[in-house]
Amino acid sequence: MFQATTILAVKIGDKVAVAGDGQVTFGNNTIIKNSAKKVRRLYEGKVIVGFAGAAADSLTLCEKFEGKLESYQGNLVRAAVELAKEWRTDRVLRRLEALLVAASSDSLLMISGTGEVIEPDDGIAAVGSGAPYALAAARALLRNADLPPGKIAAEALNIASEICIYTNDAIIIEEL
Repeated sequence: MFQATTILAVKIGDKVAVAGDGQVTFGNNTIIKNSAKKVRRLYEGKVIVGFAGAAADSLTLCEKFEGKLESYQGNLVRAAVELAKEWRTDRVLRRLEALLVAASSDSLLMISGTGEVIEPDDGIAAVGSGAPYALAAARALLRNADLPPGKIAAEALNIASEICIYTNDAIIIEEL
């Protein structure tokens, strides 16, 4: 199975950055691509989404989420809750293996297929293979450096890429 690996989002006030590495792996030991784009702007550029998991599943969920955003006029929380409900109950969607991070200037959410829509307490969300490393690095940077969200996300993912074999340093960042 092809997999997309590490996404990190950092929100400080109304500023948010979502970063993703570029690595796509096949199984547990083969790098297929180094420069995949796992971060996208949705809903007139007002929402940023990043995905980790099986590539086709992730892209399918991005399309579904974009439809929900359109249906709910860009209301991120409502669109996320509706996506999570459909993802969990639909016979086809519930088999999809992916996680989403979605952000706007108002909210930062992690969305899963088991029905969770989680807003992190500290404004940092990470999903994928390198998530624990990126999350730890971002928390340390947030607590100990006066950096904007984009710089924190970039540096934290670079640190994760030095530790996690499923994360590389071909980082794409989208900011609001």
